[in-house]
Amino acid sequence: MEYRYLGSTGVQVSELCLGTMTFGKEADETASRDIMSHAFDLGINFFDTACVYNLGKTEEMVGRWMGAKRQEIILASKVHFPMGETLNRRGSSRRNILFEVECSLKRLQTDYLDVLYLHHWDEHTDLAQSLNAVNTLVEQGKVLYCAVSNFAAWQVMKAIAVAREQHLAPVVAMQPMYNLLKRQVEVELLPLAAHEGLAVIPYKALAAGMLTGKYLHGQTGRLHEIDMYQRRYEKEQYIDVTKRFITYASRRAKTPAALAAAWVMSHPNVTSALIGARSLAQFKETLGCLDLRLSPDERAEITAISIDPPGATDRESA
Repeated sequence: MEYRYLGSTGVQVSELCLGTMTFGKEADETASRDIMSHAFDLGINFFDTACVYNLGKTEEMVGRWMGAKRQEIILASKVHFPMGETLNRRGSSRRNILFEVECSLKRLQTDYLDVLYLHHWDEHTDLAQSLNAVNTLVEQGKVLYCAVSNFAAWQVMKAIAVAREQHLAPVVAMQPMYNLLKRQVEVELLPLAAHEGLAVIPYKALAAGMLTGKYLHGQTGRLHEIDMYQRRYEKEQYIDVTKRFITYASRRAKTPAALAAAWVMSHPNVTSALIGARSLAQFKETLGCLDLRLSPDERAEITAISIDPPGATDRESA
C-alpha cells in the first residue's frame, strides 16, 4: 500500500479509499465488517461514508466496527441529500449541516470527522453560509477538513475563493466521478485540483460495475436496480468502449475490475481512488489493482480505448 498527502494538509492517506455505500443494503453487517477488516489489515486507512447512505444505517455499521481503530483511520462523511421526508433535513443550509453532522458523529461513535464533504452543490443556499457552517464545526473540533463532492469546476473554485475571502476553513479535497467511460473530470476538475493543491478522491472507478463486463453476460447490479445508473450509462458508445476494454484486459490476462481501478489510480492528479463492494470476494477482485502499476504507455493504450471528452474551450492548446 502506498500513501499520499491529502492535498496540503500534511495528512497521509492510502492510495485506495474504502467506500461504504453498500453497507446495510447490498452488504449485510457480517459482509461489511469483513470488508472493513480486510481493508484495514491491508493498510487502507481512508474510509468514506455519508449520512444519506441507507439513511444512517451505514454510518452505524461503520461506528460499531471502528472502535479503538478510530485513531488510525482518516474518516470522511458527507451532508446534503435528503434524510427521509422531513422538510428541512436536506440541502447544505447551516441548519442542516450542523444538525446532520451531530447525527453522523453519534452514529459513527466518534467525536470528530477528519473530512466533511458538501455532497452536492446547493442552488438554494448561499455558499458562504454553507462554508461558514463547516467552519463552525472546524472551530468546534468536530470536523478537521472541508471538502466538496459532485461540484463543477467553477463551483469548486467559487468555494475556494469564498473560503479565502472570508478566512474560513479551506477546501482541501474534491470527490468527482471518474472512470474510463466518464472522463469529463480530466477537462477542468483535475487541472484545477493540481493548480490549487487539492486532493482528488474519485468514485465509480468501475462505472457501476459496467467495466467489469458483467452486464454483457446477463448479470445484475446497480445498472439494473437504480434508474439513475441506467440513465447515466445508457449511451450505446459506453457498451462499445466496455467491450473493447474487456477484450484488452483479456488479451493481457488482467481482471477487468482491477484494471479499471488501476487506470483511475494511475492518473497523476488522483490522490486516492474510492472503491466499494457488495461482498469480500468482490472487494478482493478489485484489490488486484494494487498489483497493477500502469506505465504511461499502458495508461495511454487503455485511454485510447475510450472517447476523449471535449476540451474546455474551442482553442487549441498552446
